[in-house]
Amino acid sequence: MTTKIAMTLPDSKESELAQRGQQALEAWLSTRRGTQRIALMGENEESHTLELPVSAMQMLAEILRELAAGNAVQVVPVHAELTTQKAANILNVSRPHLVKLLEAGRIPFHKIGRHRRILFSDLQAYKNKREHESLDIMQALTDEAQDLGMY
Repeated sequence: MTTKIAMTLPDSKESELAQRGQQALEAWLSTRRGTQRIALMGENEESHTLELPVSAMQMLAEILRELAAGNAVQVVPVHAELTTQKAANILNVSRPHLVKLLEAGRIPFHKIGRHRRILFSDLQAYKNKREHESLDIMQALTDEAQDLGMY
């Protein structure tokens, strides 16, 4: 069962709380491995204990880091199928540009009827490849500028 949660930017109080929580959680996680037990405290001081894998706690720390920076966060399962508009939003490109990438074979996709669907894992692989290529090009430009004495 999936629940739709409206994406809103955190206000300053939420960002501050997220920053404190993220720092405390990361400090605590730096000394732990395996599964961890955490306690949730209710308004009436009632405690409820959960056992969670460290990977989930690390993901929570990352979510808190983004909220502290004032960013909205959305969790997407790796096997999720995205519409072309959602995929374009993730890549920060227009939908027509994304469709050109799909039709050129740069990102795998399949069709459901007339609609294209992209696996999140395929989109993330393309995004990671693009980021690595950008970093390589920037490094080459920096090296060239150093060779020419411009840096």
